[in-house]
Amino acid sequence: MTSPITESQAGLINQAPAAKGLRKGQKATDDGSYDGAGGRVLNVFSHGFLILWAILIILPLLWIILGAFKNNAEIGSSAWSWPSHWSFGSFGRAWDKGIGKFFLNTVIVMIFSVPLTMLFGSMVAYVLARYTFPGNRFFYFLFVGGAMFPYFLALVPLFFMVKNLGMLNTYQGLILVYIAYSLPFTTFFMHSFFKTLPTAVHEAAVLDGASHTRTFFQVMMPMAKPGLLSVGIFNVLGQWNQYILPVTLMQPQSSTDPDRSMLAQGLVNLSLQQGYAGDYPALFAGMVVAMLPVLVVYLSFQRQVQAGLTAGTLK
Repeated sequence: MTSPITESQAGLINQAPAAKGLRKGQKATDDGSYDGAGGRVLNVFSHGFLILWAILIILPLLWIILGAFKNNAEIGSSAWSWPSHWSFGSFGRAWDKGIGKFFLNTVIVMIFSVPLTMLFGSMVAYVLARYTFPGNRFFYFLFVGGAMFPYFLALVPLFFMVKNLGMLNTYQGLILVYIAYSLPFTTFFMHSFFKTLPTAVHEAAVLDGASHTRTFFQVMMPMAKPGLLSVGIFNVLGQWNQYILPVTLMQPQSSTDPDRSMLAQGLVNLSLQQGYAGDYPALFAGMVVAMLPVLVVYLSFQRQVQAGLTAGTLK
């Protein structure tokens, strides 16, 4: 009579075929994957790429920050030497040359453009994600196509459209354009996020007598907060660093028309005006002023951004 197979023997039998398939230098891990030479090569390659990427980002930032505290002679002699005297005078000169005005113009536009983009984009995404009606997919892919459309191709008709509306070199004109060009990506991002939210919560709110508007603002919007924060950061970064649209739409139309240049546009104009006899420390200081707010915002909310991106891919 044969003896019954014990549990430990059965485990050895099940592992035997897998063990035969292992190559030399590989070993099985607890989750059933194999850690071998291929995995180590991939690990080294990915870490090396990340290190190279970090160097490409950190070195220009360090160069700009150091240049803001140097004088013209030190900037021309060595790019990576430390300043002989740490002084914030270049920041004051940059502010007096117009950086403060450009900074204020950008803040005024974004105070309205970013919240309105988030509001309209979330409303459109919510309807397309939660309600079925004829043309739903058509409108969804229309917004997806808008996100892939290069706005460089529409600069000329956009200029004449804004001109016919009498909104050239006005805050409201640029705000409307920022909203229009940020809306497709916001809708696309929030559509996938609203799809992942539980349907039972929406149905419970409707059964309790909540209207569609109340359900959206008091139930679904708070649940979509991680996604809103993530796409909001992307909109802030994109609109803050925008250059082509302000150059096209924010040029003074007469001698009495005030200069409402945005920050990136003002920095370029300041550099062109200075020419070869420029105050380069002030220019570097202006770039630091332009980078600092978005850098602080991203570093402060990077965990929320990662959480929102991850949550939007899970269902």
